[in-house]
Amino acid sequence: MTASDRDLVAALRAEVAAVDPARICDRRAELAGLGPFLVTREAAIARLAVRLGGHADEAPAQGVRHRFALPGPEFDWAASPEHCRLAWLRGRFLAHGSLSLSTGRAHLEFTLPQAEAVELVARLGALDMPASWRMRRGAGVVTWKSAETIAQFLGRIGANAALLELQARSVARTLRGELNRVINAESANLARSVAAAGRQLAAIDVLDDDGRLERQPHTVKAVAAARRDTPEASISEIAERLELHRSAVQRALDRIELLALHDDGGAGIRTRTRPSGPRLDAGGRLPAVREAGRRGPSGRGA
Repeated sequence: MTASDRDLVAALRAEVAAVDPARICDRRAELAGLGPFLVTREAAIARLAVRLGGHADEAPAQGVRHRFALPGPEFDWAASPEHCRLAWLRGRFLAHGSLSLSTGRAHLEFTLPQAEAVELVARLGALDMPASWRMRRGAGVVTWKSAETIAQFLGRIGANAALLELQARSVARTLRGELNRVINAESANLARSVAAAGRQLAAIDVLDDDGRLERQPHTVKAVAAARRDTPEASISEIAERLELHRSAVQRALDRIELLALHDDGGAGIRTRTRPSGPRLDAGGRLPAVREAGRRGPSGRGA
């Protein structure tokens, strides 16, 4: 993650840790989510543990983690209302969760013992926030990769301000990506248009120099003149200027380039010649109708 992303994650965790539940049951549920033992380097989470009644095992020194014993009853998920469940999940996220924003994608996971990971997946599914889990280095890892589900979870546990910033960054990143794609596409189209206009102008000069341009149809000459007058114009703009269909302009320009590449004796117009003799069939014989026409009534030659 970049420094900016790390700062956002730190601000988000600090905001979640600063949530102060008004209900006593929510405070107990969050304490149960943090415990029974908490090890953290984050001062905001350490202050939360003290606020909820945790006891520090030792005074933290520089570079030493905060360690807390958090006594309390086991959390009864099945008998608890939704607000208590969300408070428990808030504590679980602060104690065992992590959020990554690397490569522009959000990735949230909980690292727990295997049995607890399986239980957490079932509980998240009951709140319509399904997650997957896998084993990694002997621990169960519950994972969310869906940005929508992550945003839903963070909003429900109280990370509202940081969530807005996260969503704003996601929208800005999407807009930058879309803008870059549009700019790249326009740049590529412009490069192709410039190259095509250069070829067409060179072809027009060739046909003009050898006199073939004057012998072309009116449409071809009009398109050539319009291309010379406005080298930067697109095919659609030339068509609008000449009140022609775009396909007609494209065919005229293709004809100009083709004639410039292939000399046709200076005419610039294809001619069709008919064979002088009668056509033969596949066996090299005259068609039967013609043979009958050359015989008399008795079938003998006239």
